[in-house]
Amino acid sequence: MKRRTFLRTAGVSVVGATALAGCTDAEQTDDGSSPTGAETDTTTETNTDTRTGTTTGTSTSERTLRVATYSSFTGEDTAGNWLKSAFESAHDGVTVEFVTPESGLNQYILRRQQGAPLDVDAYVGLNTSELVRADQELEESLFAVPDLERAGNVKDGLQTDPEGRTIPYDTGYIALVYDENEVENPATFDALTTDPYRGDLIAQNAQQSDPGRAFLLWTIAAKGPDGYLEYWRDLLDNDVKILSDWEPAYQAYQNEEAPMVVSYSTDQVYYHGEGVDMSRHQVGFINDQGYANPEMMGLFADADAPELGREFMDFVLSPEAQAEIAVRNVQFPAVAGVDPGEAFSKYAYEPDEPVTFTYDELAGNVDGWIEDWAREVSA
Repeated sequence: MKRRTFLRTAGVSVVGATALAGCTDAEQTDDGSSPTGAETDTTTETNTDTRTGTTTGTSTSERTLRVATYSSFTGEDTAGNWLKSAFESAHDGVTVEFVTPESGLNQYILRRQQGAPLDVDAYVGLNTSELVRADQELEESLFAVPDLERAGNVKDGLQTDPEGRTIPYDTGYIALVYDENEVENPATFDALTTDPYRGDLIAQNAQQSDPGRAFLLWTIAAKGPDGYLEYWRDLLDNDVKILSDWEPAYQAYQNEEAPMVVSYSTDQVYYHGEGVDMSRHQVGFINDQGYANPEMMGLFADADAPELGREFMDFVLSPEAQAEIAVRNVQFPAVAGVDPGEAFSKYAYEPDEPVTFTYDELAGNVDGWIEDWAREVSA
């Protein structure tokens, strides 16, 4: 796929293993596509939400906690569904209502700019670059410091917010998933631009996709802000395929359209089992690295139920919740000392050298990097 063809694929939508996507790409898109895997009730308010759970209506009582998140976090057998049930069971009279805004955090940035009420208390599913964007576009912080009892249990190196407003609750490592019968794991980024790998890689749109953006940032970490665009020209000339987000990219990989895809190092946790051809689920790290991509949660500064929000966020960091989130989101726990079970010990891979950009490194840079990348890819 040449660089001029990726824009025509941006509307592709498929049903795939959304749990493996972790912080799914639905939150990054503004195309109005419907979330998957959840019962929905779409409102006609200016703040158009897709809601899951048992509570309906637009008002928020002191015993109702409204949590904005991405679509694959909610629905049957998901981390969100387990958290809702467990938290409500532990707190008599409390209802957790999940909201899945079509444009993710952008919806709340815009509402704050317009002086409109947010109508939600907390957000689950942030990444560092989204927090940077919110801080750049708003005069006052969108999030409050939650002062959680368990915040100190988060693993060293995962906390990226210098002010401690947002708290990691799980993390994934961006890596390559490949078919070992067709290709070898490329040892370096440069190898991906050579003839043996021509047309072999499927990546995602960095403007829309969480893993796509993480892979772009990984290439910037490897090639530098002054060299990454030239590197992407070489990738494009080597026929890299760029699809809109994780689901269509992984579906294309499953359809054997290419033998490699940008995905997560926990791929085998999801796909292992009787009858699974594990040769098609090999995990590859480039330069022995993987891009660390923690998911974070935050309490909105003007939450209607701030104390309940703090209790919920602290509950998310409990050992039991951390183990459940890891298994159901197919991501690593954010809290140290949590054992998600045998599948993780056997099939989850962590790179020798995790790579990530800090908040300060992204501030003032990430939007420009992505915009320049998009211009190059669409040229």
